[in-house]
Amino acid sequence: MLLFDTFKDTIFLKESSELQKQYQELIKLSKEYPNNENIKEKIYIVKKGLDGENEIKYQLEKSNIGMYVLHDINLEIDNLKAQIDYVIITKAYCYFIECKNLNGNITIDEKGDFIKDYTYKNEKKKIGMYSPLRQVEAQRDVYKKIWNNKLNKNKLLNNIIRFISEKNFTDTYRVLVVVANKETILNTKNAPKEIKEKVLRSDSLVRKIEEDIKNSNKDMWSNKKEMETWANSFLNSNKKIDTDYYNLYKNKYCNKIINKQELKDKLIEFRKIRAKETNLPAYYIFDNEELDKVIELVPKTLEELNNSKILPYIKIKCHGQAIIDEINKLM
Repeated sequence: MLLFDTFKDTIFLKESSELQKQYQELIKLSKEYPNNENIKEKIYIVKKGLDGENEIKYQLEKSNIGMYVLHDINLEIDNLKAQIDYVIITKAYCYFIECKNLNGNITIDEKGDFIKDYTYKNEKKKIGMYSPLRQVEAQRDVYKKIWNNKLNKNKLLNNIIRFISEKNFTDTYRVLVVVANKETILNTKNAPKEIKEKVLRSDSLVRKIEEDIKNSNKDMWSNKKEMETWANSFLNSNKKIDTDYYNLYKNKYCNKIINKQELKDKLIEFRKIRAKETNLPAYYIFDNEELDKVIELVPKTLEELNNSKILPYIKIKCHGQAIIDEINKLM
């Protein structure tokens, strides 16, 4: 018992996440395209996801249980893929965690269906949502296929041991849905018991794990070295993602085909207003030849406009960013 009692740390074997990478690249794009509403909306969505995952991380860091944690694990086998927000290894169980950081409140009815209600533009709305519990169970199923594949290759295990392992799989590998938004009301009053026990708020996560360990068979506990080996098996199965998020989102949100006549009309109107504001002749902003070249190129950043050599330095310095802002309003 001494070994278990002394290991109380939370060790993050993998902390990085694809959400963090997406967020960083979206922030870069937002600086280049400050008026792009699609990018702003995507940043909001990704930031919500990150905030939820960071809330879970905070709860785990102060748990004082003794665990290995892997953040954002991607598994793949036979064209099946699974992205798991958190894998938590304790001395008794392994947990697959699906994080939800949603606006509004969540109700789980007697059928186990998830219903979200929220207010949008002062109007109350209620919608059904795809069950995050089924989602994380599907993720576990992908891992089970990987696990079975490894088990079948192990010639040292006889059929009886395999049968026992298979029988205990769902008890050993547990699934939880964690609602991370502190303002969300989670109503599980009428939910089936087997679902109610698997959906909880982030501030209840550590207590849930503690209760599970307390009620587990101590003879089956793993020691720290075994837990580390267990956690490394997930790390070794993790598939590295090499997505170029910058260009992915740039192509999706920033390369919209602009109506050239609409752009021309907008820039002519901009030139008229700018000339009046600065008390300059309109051609000091840009002349008609320069206007046509800008419309042809459609630069979307100040760097692109500068590199194009369409406008002289003084015009770019005085009006360049304002011109780019007008272009990006049409994106």
